[in-house]
This record gives sequence, C-alpha cells and structure tokens, in this order.
Amino acid sequence: MTTDNSPTSGVQLLEVAPDHAGQRIDNFLLARLKGVPKTLIYRILRKGEVRVNKGRIKPEYKLQAGDIVRVPPLRLAERDEPAPLAQSLLERLEAAIVYEDKALIVLNKPAGIAVHGGSGLNYGVIEAFRQLRPDAKDIELVHRLDRDTSGLLMIAKKRSMLRHLHEALRGDGVDKRYMALVRGSWPTSKKKVAAPLLKNNLRSGERMVEVNPEGKEALTEFRVLRRFGEFATLVEASPITGRTHQIRVHAKHAGHSIAGDAKYGDEEFTREVRELGGKRLFLHAYQLKIELPDGQPLELQAEVDDMWAQTLERLGA
Repeated sequence: MTTDNSPTSGVQLLEVAPDHAGQRIDNFLLARLKGVPKTLIYRILRKGEVRVNKGRIKPEYKLQAGDIVRVPPLRLAERDEPAPLAQSLLERLEAAIVYEDKALIVLNKPAGIAVHGGSGLNYGVIEAFRQLRPDAKDIELVHRLDRDTSGLLMIAKKRSMLRHLHEALRGDGVDKRYMALVRGSWPTSKKKVAAPLLKNNLRSGERMVEVNPEGKEALTEFRVLRRFGEFATLVEASPITGRTHQIRVHAKHAGHSIAGDAKYGDEEFTREVRELGGKRLFLHAYQLKIELPDGQPLELQAEVDDMWAQTLERLGA
C-alpha cells in the first residue's frame, strides 16, 4: 500500500474582486492555487466540487465582482514554490525591458526563450517575470510569440490592463509589425496574403499549421524593406488576424519561406543563411503601436540582435 504524503489545503473561500470580474473560473483558480496540479484543478471543476455562491458552475463560468468561490481541500504539489530560475536568465530578461509602467511591461524577447513553460520546459518568460516582479500578483502574458521569434512582447501586471489590451487585440487597436528575411525576390506587387489556416496536432504533440479551406480566415500584409539580389528579401509583415504561426505559413504559401524556419522553411536556403552566421529564425516583432487605457498612444521599436544585424551586413556585402 502506498501513501501520499503531499500536504493538503483546507477549504478555501475566495471573494472575487472587481478587477477579476469577467474572468473565467478556471483561469481564476489556475492563477490563485499555486502548487496545485493543473489536472486536479480541472478535475474538481468538472466534478462540480467548486461552488460559486453555494451553487455549481461550469468550467467556462465567468466570475462577477463579489462572487464567493468555495474551493474544496486540495492536495498540493511537493514543492509549493517554483524552482528559482538562473540569475543570468533573469538578468537577461530584466535588461530586455523596453517599457514599463505600473500596469504593463513590454520587452524585446530574445530568440530561443519560450514565453511560458510546458512541452518539457520548466520555465518561460512569464515564470521569470513572476519571480522578477513578485508584488505583481496578476501578471499575465497579453499575447504570445513563438519560442524562436524575437521582439516585442507585452506582459500585463494588472487585470484591467489585460482586459484593455485583449479588447484592443480583438478589434484593430494594436498595430504589430514584424521583420522577416525570406527566400528569393518578394514581388513588390504582392502586398497581401489571404489564406485560411488550419491547426493540426501531430502524434508527437507538435503543432503544425497548414493552408486549408476548412481553416480560419487569416490575412497578413507584406511590404518589401530591402532586397539582397535574387537570393533573399527583408520584408515587413503585419498580421491583421492573429493565428498560430500565421506569418511563417503565409510566407511559405507565397513561395518565400523564412530563413531558419525548421518547421515551414526551405532547408537549402536556411543552410546558406546559417553559413553567414545566421543561426536563428529570422522573424522579429520590431514595432508595436497601442493606445493605453488613458488614451495616450504608445509606440515602441525593438532592435534586432547582433546575429541578425551581422548576417544582413554579410548578405549586403
């Protein structure tokens, strides 16, 4: 017979503050019940063991200010505190901040760092910032960037900012522009790629996206920034919709895949760019324009890293 010596919490009654009105119950619990396995949180929701105002609710229930959430006793993970992250990583991310106020952080995320833990990773940008800003209890990613994509990433420190920016993202209140180095000579006349995208999860758990009429509509606007003969073109890409891997798949669909793209790229083109020192995905979120809740415009630009800059210098030569 085995015994589980993990510590157990007692019954908890959590009152919903006005800041959390409109948040789904599952997200509310995931943020509050640190050290409780995610699978357990979803299980108690499915089984109806979480009560709101003494009544049963569904996992998609949206909270209202003043709601009283009753959480049953739970088994906690062995280690309630996340393992401290390497000081060098924390310092690198702190140095990457390009804007911060009391409700928002924007950083120039380096290529190769995931935005959150999972898929075999214990940590990502958001876990790092929870350690860097322990007083910001509601810190959350506003949106995502692929692990190998660099550039401007928004992190909300307050629920009100998260709500404001999610609303802006759903409309056209956020202008995000990327730079990409693509194969071949991109025609100046090709200003848009409109192609529906469908997500597939492979058996390995990897996500692949393809152009498919059954997918969700997707639109990316492109503009030529600089040409490197017939070999490559530096383009600006503005995703009008926000689908997974959208720019990468649309570039491939247009016949001009992005350098360093192991998933959707052209191996020969990537190898030739690597030989110039470009050992990364050449996709960078370089410009961001938003309106802050007080109506003030915020416009930011993020520099490319040395590897990117040197590769383009060698290409130009």
